[in-house]
Amino acid sequence: MLEKVFDPASVEARISAAWEAQDAFKAGRPERKDKPGFSIVIPPPNVTGSLHMGHALNNTLQDILARYQRMLGKDVLWQPGTDHAGIATQMVVERQLAAQNLPGRREMGRDAFIERVWAWKAESGGTIVGQLKRLGASCDWSRERFTMDEGLSRAVLKVFVQLYREGLIYKDKRLVNWDPKFMTAISDLEVVPVEVKGNLWHLRYPVEGEKGRFIVVATTRPETMLGDTAVAVHPEDERYRDLIGKNVILPLVGRRIPIVADEYSDPEKGSGAVKITPAHDFNDFEVGKRHSLPMINVLDAEARIDIAGIRDDQAARPEAYVKEPDGAGTLAHFKGLDRFEARKQIVELLTNLELLEKIEPHGHVVPHGDRSNVVIEPWLTDQWYVDAKTLAQPALEAVRTGRARFVPKNWEKTYFEWLENIQPWCVSRQLWWGHQIPAWYDAFGNVFVALDEDEAFEQAIAHNVGNENLSPEEAEALIQDADKRAQFLTRDEDVLDTWFSSALWPFSTMGWPDETEELKKFYPTSVLVTGFDIIFFWIARMMMMGLHFMDDEVPFKDIYIHALVRDEKGAKMSKSKGNVIDPLDLVEKYGADALRFTLAAMAAQGRDIKLATSRVEGYRNFATKLWNAARFAQMNGCVRVDGFDPAKVEGTQSRWIIGEAARATREVSEAIEAYRFNDAAGAIYRFLWNVFCDWHLELAKPILSGPDGAAKDELRATTAWVLDVAMALLHPFMPFLTEELWAETGKEGPARQSLLVLSQWPDLSGLDAPEAEAEVGWVVDLIAEIRSVRAEMNVPAGAQAPLVLVQASAETKARARQWDDALRRLARLSEISFADAMPSEAVQMVVRGEVAALPLAGVVDLAAERVRLQKEEDKLGGEIKRIDSKLANESFVARAPEEVVEAEREKREEYIQRREKVRSAIAQLAS
Repeated sequence: MLEKVFDPASVEARISAAWEAQDAFKAGRPERKDKPGFSIVIPPPNVTGSLHMGHALNNTLQDILARYQRMLGKDVLWQPGTDHAGIATQMVVERQLAAQNLPGRREMGRDAFIERVWAWKAESGGTIVGQLKRLGASCDWSRERFTMDEGLSRAVLKVFVQLYREGLIYKDKRLVNWDPKFMTAISDLEVVPVEVKGNLWHLRYPVEGEKGRFIVVATTRPETMLGDTAVAVHPEDERYRDLIGKNVILPLVGRRIPIVADEYSDPEKGSGAVKITPAHDFNDFEVGKRHSLPMINVLDAEARIDIAGIRDDQAARPEAYVKEPDGAGTLAHFKGLDRFEARKQIVELLTNLELLEKIEPHGHVVPHGDRSNVVIEPWLTDQWYVDAKTLAQPALEAVRTGRARFVPKNWEKTYFEWLENIQPWCVSRQLWWGHQIPAWYDAFGNVFVALDEDEAFEQAIAHNVGNENLSPEEAEALIQDADKRAQFLTRDEDVLDTWFSSALWPFSTMGWPDETEELKKFYPTSVLVTGFDIIFFWIARMMMMGLHFMDDEVPFKDIYIHALVRDEKGAKMSKSKGNVIDPLDLVEKYGADALRFTLAAMAAQGRDIKLATSRVEGYRNFATKLWNAARFAQMNGCVRVDGFDPAKVEGTQSRWIIGEAARATREVSEAIEAYRFNDAAGAIYRFLWNVFCDWHLELAKPILSGPDGAAKDELRATTAWVLDVAMALLHPFMPFLTEELWAETGKEGPARQSLLVLSQWPDLSGLDAPEAEAEVGWVVDLIAEIRSVRAEMNVPAGAQAPLVLVQASAETKARARQWDDALRRLARLSEISFADAMPSEAVQMVVRGEVAALPLAGVVDLAAERVRLQKEEDKLGGEIKRIDSKLANESFVARAPEEVVEAEREKREEYIQRREKVRSAIAQLAS
């Protein structure tokens, strides 16, 4: 007998162990080896990470697909793994060294530090893998990969070298997002826009040769003026047309810089003139390229003033515009200053020189490092780049022609816009943890890209002997002397962006560059499930690399983009707001199944999830409902019968519930196939809670508690069979609960042939029962309508009311007599009668074309009820009007947080729906 209460904590670990003991999730099981393949690659979480709500949603949806396809009989590979997370991991280990008062990475050296990181990874890395298992993720854990394991490292080397030799990887000096704390380039995804209250400084730049004439430019970063190489004005701006082609004198520096015409300058903003600092602003960089301007770096790697690169035209520096503090020279005074200290001093100097026109308070967005929390600088530096524009063309074509499709389709636009305007991809990072770039430099500054140092050395010798940099004798000496060789050839210290190795994930995890059986069967993968925020960083790059290296084959056929999980008010979760919900806390309190079902039930395509703890609690109650239903069935002798054939049942109710199970199976299957996870969850919820528990078991109670006989035996067997179907349908969503019930209910009746996870998805084709549905469905709908009317009309719960069927057909009369007891019991009816005309003071209902009436005189005070309903309608109308006024206020809509505005819209919709019900009740009373 089942325990009285389902306790997830006591079940989950035991069920997980049972799955693991039978290798339930393993791809290539003997009985499935010849079956069609289905594959998903997990978006690899950072090895430093812990499970957050985004992970919980993402992996729940993948698991639903994997479990469903596995139950369809396919050979499923859900490929797990973790990302080495360059900056995050290096930061974790450096903090650990500092906490233990050990030497820092620079003191211990690269090799010792890397060894330390690997030790940390072995001891503490991959915590999130255990957390995913706790969530119930049915990955093939025996195949877990890591983006720096030996196999993936081999793939990374091959890809880098091949792309370099094809001219698709090169070194260039361009602007990057530079993190001055970690002293490395970072990706856009690692940059967080932060709203700050700053200033806008309006600076006067003297026009050369026109005493007293200035061009005023505005900037939020006065320190970058030291690197200005032009002032831009719009070509059609009448104010400056006569100045185009002339120069201004850059204050403090004295450099002559040209006034150029460029449409980047907006005549409607500020003075209409903008300073151009190509080495410190992404937009200015493009302007600089258009006008062949010098690019002057004014900062070093730690964002301190570096005067070495600043051209100081002493001869062109009119003394009237320069103040030299302490006689040391303006630039020398700034040397080594932190950028923000330099800003203060530059503003002070410009004020003294009367070259600061005004300062305006100015709120604006400043980029910060997501881990360093320092202001990111656009910085000009030498980096390695991938020619993303060339690689993007096949990736664009693959989606345009439908070889790969986005679900929802609207995300195609985001994908197209980025790829059509794609910039070179910076793939080098100034870190130690990661795939070190396979490039070596010789003593003459030549670069050689190769799979290993020996191959690079051979290339260097051949190249330098060939161009006579080396004599044959010198080359031979280098070959023979390891110390001289080490001095002659040094490796690039940079490592690759972690997104580079992740871009190879769909095929590198399956053994590429070797031609493995996994690649043949599981590539391309069936679907990718991920968030919209990495369409650029991961999806597009996987498409590029997959098409380029896998014989023009897309890495996945479907790309399902899920939404964000927000808090219950619709606000984005963040630690600073204090509204982060930890999924593991919810698992502890309500069980993994409740959290999984909540996320699936709310995962409507294109709509963010507003997660409230109460929703998880509600679906925990759903799990309890199924548990209690199974226990009730067990207590009433509903045991599986060997050889039970659902097609041969005779009882109307049994045929009806089997038909409903067939419909639910169809709805769940179709919804999962279409990635409509919320519809699938809704279908199984309605079938289990409403149809099976609320109606089938309630209608079955008199028979199950009555005398034994063929009808009772059939209903028992049917109930047990339908319960099995329900557990199978629910399994992808609530795997722990259903696996436990499968085992417990399998202790009676014929032996189970397998775990539920390896059982067959129900095939109920041909089991629809339209005649039974017409009869039982009418009973169910009639009771539901009566209950609704009772609730709307405030009929006391204990009061019984008469039911009159008006001009009922012979068939309806027969059904009413057949189901008299159930109708009276479940609808709280005093009697059921038939009439040719509508009785007075009765509420009319139309159920499946048949008219029914509920006379309420003497049961409720109809006059008082009319007054109450009218008051409620008026109140609801007032609330709707209030919200309409709010939403019509442009200031409110523009300034209020997005979640507040959305909450008002949702309340308005609820009020409108409630008002419609009230109006319907008023109309019924009026009739």
